[in-house]
Amino acid sequence: MSDFLVIVESPAKAKTIERYLGKKYKVKASMGHIRDLPRSQTGIDVDKNFEPKYITIRGKGPVLKELKTAAKKAKKIYLAADPDREGEAIAWHLANSLNVDIHSDCRVVFNEITKDAIKESFKHPRPINMDLVDSQQARRVLDRLVGYNVSPLLWKKVKKGLSAGRVQSVAVRLVLEREKEIKAFIPEEYWSIEGSFLKGKNQFEAAFYGVNGKRMDLHSEEEVKNITKQIKNNQFTVEKVTKKERKRNPAVPFTTSSLQQEAARKLNFRAKKTMMLAQQLYEGIDLGKEGTVGLITYMRTDSTRISDIAIADAADYINRTYGNEYTKADQKKEKKNTNVQDAHEAVRPTSISREPSMLKDVLSRDQLRLYKLIWERFIASQMAPAVMDTMSVDLLNGDIIFRATGSKIKFPGFMKVYVEGSDDAVEEVDRKLPDLQEGDTVIHKDIEPKQHFTQPPPRYTEARLVRTLEELGIGRPSTFAPTLDTIQKRGYVALDNKRFIPTELGEIVLELILEFFPEIFNVEFTANMEQDLDNIEAGKVNWVKVIDEFYQVFEKNLEIAEQEMQTVEIKDEPAGEDCEECGHPMVYKMGRYGKFMACSNFPDCRNTKPIVKEIGVKCPTCHEGNIIERKSKKRRIFYGCDRFPECEFISWDKPLQRPCPKCESLLVEKKLKKGVQVQCVKCDYKEEPQS
Repeated sequence: MSDFLVIVESPAKAKTIERYLGKKYKVKASMGHIRDLPRSQTGIDVDKNFEPKYITIRGKGPVLKELKTAAKKAKKIYLAADPDREGEAIAWHLANSLNVDIHSDCRVVFNEITKDAIKESFKHPRPINMDLVDSQQARRVLDRLVGYNVSPLLWKKVKKGLSAGRVQSVAVRLVLEREKEIKAFIPEEYWSIEGSFLKGKNQFEAAFYGVNGKRMDLHSEEEVKNITKQIKNNQFTVEKVTKKERKRNPAVPFTTSSLQQEAARKLNFRAKKTMMLAQQLYEGIDLGKEGTVGLITYMRTDSTRISDIAIADAADYINRTYGNEYTKADQKKEKKNTNVQDAHEAVRPTSISREPSMLKDVLSRDQLRLYKLIWERFIASQMAPAVMDTMSVDLLNGDIIFRATGSKIKFPGFMKVYVEGSDDAVEEVDRKLPDLQEGDTVIHKDIEPKQHFTQPPPRYTEARLVRTLEELGIGRPSTFAPTLDTIQKRGYVALDNKRFIPTELGEIVLELILEFFPEIFNVEFTANMEQDLDNIEAGKVNWVKVIDEFYQVFEKNLEIAEQEMQTVEIKDEPAGEDCEECGHPMVYKMGRYGKFMACSNFPDCRNTKPIVKEIGVKCPTCHEGNIIERKSKKRRIFYGCDRFPECEFISWDKPLQRPCPKCESLLVEKKLKKGVQVQCVKCDYKEEPQS
């Protein structure tokens, strides 16, 4: 018989914590939630202050029985679910099921699964925080009221299987509104004039800046010709040289959001995959002689705060490894964003001494890549700023000014370890200029006018959408990945070249929702609701009051929608061909991932096939078939011959109609991190990358 029973969420954590605590402690796992609202009904009594009806989750009966048996044998029970709102709610449900007094010191929380952190946390048990529980309960009730009332309405008016979520619908709205912006965008012409210059044998680049000391934008070819006519000869005089020293500070340690964004940029991980791997690193990895150890701190956080001990350990490591000059001189406290809960530290390694190279044999490839990213980001955040020497040079020919800019890294600082990625900017690199002095003469080797057009706003990648949701205050760290996963599973958006596009189904559903529930699925309303949930957590407002204010508006909108929402019939369209299995006409149907072809003789004939998208290229292997766009099981686009399986040609890169000018072989568009590059599949021919 154990003196103490500790209940955590996962078996992986249970083994590790039991080893740290010793023989008097028995650690069991609840496997997440044991109680929830019933799936078959709303489960909210709106007439009794929105009282939730909780039941044991189907399949969790044996787990609960095992926990009750263990609880009867223990002198004291500790509830050690994750240190967030949902973890607090899980602990509260366990306390209710096991007859644990929620006002007793039964709740234990820890930010990392290491021996010292676990032992320290058990010295400071506390009662269950009902403000945290109420905040999570309010979110669950809100989402249930919306989902279980609006979704059946959509089934009735549009088609079965649709759903409407409070946060997911706003995410779809952002994607749809961005698509409308792109379609409405009118490109504007602008020009640049770029030149190659020589100072002795040293060549450097400069671009047209302006006339008579004033900056000038070029909008037409005529303006460009007027400027180039004014260039008298091939000699320019160095009129002005400006040298400056610029500091660049490191990025702060990871939050959930920034971790998802950077893993998408640098590792090409989806948000869901990032969180799955982070969970594994947090819960613990078997390190052999050390046993199972949590390698990172809790991964659901919106704070960049770091403990004093971790700061000191990092400073000591940096000093020993790189030298004292690389250690951050001052530890300024980060300004706290108004949307930040700051309940936990940032995501960081639990021990700075566990360098990624030491863990190659115990981590999977993807675990190691994510751990390396977290480790390097944290180390860099505690290092000195980088120092850049910058140089700006104005070159004069008559009244025409060209400007050259250059920079070089004077002191790498944090850049020695890690540089943050970006969706927009180019990473800092050396752009050296020759030693130029005012009054020097340089020769222009080449002047090249270039026509450009303004670009529409980019479609959302997962990283961009997570960043936008966070900036707007929609959702919290634990909701970003599930939200993105849900809107794809429902078929409201699809990924095209790793960017979100709305589906026809998504447009239809959102249009109906916004017509009848404009306030509830409004970006500002959803953000304000998140603030209300934070206020419940802080004990500033009663959760029932928040739900009641919401429901008064929602109920009226629901009544109007029930009466006035028109039925939308998504008709099958003739596909213009017959079914090869039964001879009946094929039709276009609307599915979760957009349109597909199916036999009109359904259900007697269940023949379906995807809509073929030809790209106008003959197959380079059999020379008979046409190349078509296909999708893999994971919905990744690839290209193959329409004579498959007779011809097995496939390519992940998009083939082009024109042949290679060097060897006449197939040209393809190769996707790069920043744009695409046309290259040959056989010889070394490559074209300049296009963004």
